This record gives sequence, C-alpha cells and structure tokens, in this order.
Amino acid sequence: MKKIFLTLLTICFVTSYGFCSTVNSYDSYGRKTGSYRTNGSTTTSYDKYGRKTGTIKQTSSGYTTYDNMGRKTSTVRQTSSGYTRYDNRGRRTETYRTNSSGRTNVYDSTGRRTGSYRTYSNGRTTKYDSSGRKVGSYR
Repeated sequence: MKKIFLTLLTICFVTSYGFCSTVNSYDSYGRKTGSYRTNGSTTTSYDKYGRKTGTIKQTSSGYTTYDNMGRKTSTVRQTSSGYTRYDNRGRRTETYRTNSSGRTNVYDSTGRRTGSYRTYSNGRTTKYDSSGRKVGSYR
C-alpha cells in the first residue's frame, strides 16, 4: 500500500464537511489507476474500471478488511504497545510493537521477529531485516 502512494499522484476531492470522500490515484502519465471512497468509518477501494477491490472498516479497537465480495480477510487490533493482525479465522499472523526509540518491530505468528521499521523526524522510513540489516528506505 505504501508503495502505491509513493509512485502515484493522488488527488483528493473534499466535501463541504471537510472529509475526504473520494481519492483518485494516477500513474506518472496521468492515467487513472484506481480510487478510494470514504463513508464515515468505511473506506472502499476500486480499480481503474470502477470495480470494487476491497473494504476497510474502522472499529474502536482497530480495523477489519474485506475482499471485493464482502468476505472478511483480516482484522487489526490496537494493543498498548502496537498492533496485532489476525487472518479471517482469527489466527494471529503479525504483531507490530513500537519501542521507546520509535522502532517498530514485526513478529510472525510464532513470535519470531521478521523485521523492523523506523520513521525519522524528516519523514523517511527505513526498513530492516530480522538481523537488523537495512534493506530499504522510502519517504
């Protein structure tokens, strides 16, 4: 998802209430690649032809994602130290924990650290592998 926002130009049309109701995304040649529509706590994504590709519903403790047919695909719940992602059957698949230095560690379903992220004050985010080696950076 972050990669999409890095490579696409996004235009947001704001309603009179100040909420972003429709976001269209375009490639570097100005061609529409998709859109997102927000209605309260629900955001629905569409491909460039207007076909529904998924939905995210915000809840008081996180959010739930659904596929284009309305089937639940995952749930993310906020914890005191980060977030935990569960699959459509309620099994833990990933845990994100942010420590005091601002680094977010990512763990798999068995509790093994699979990598980490750190976002700096200049907006740059750096990704590290499970051994702490830098594997990528983006802004």
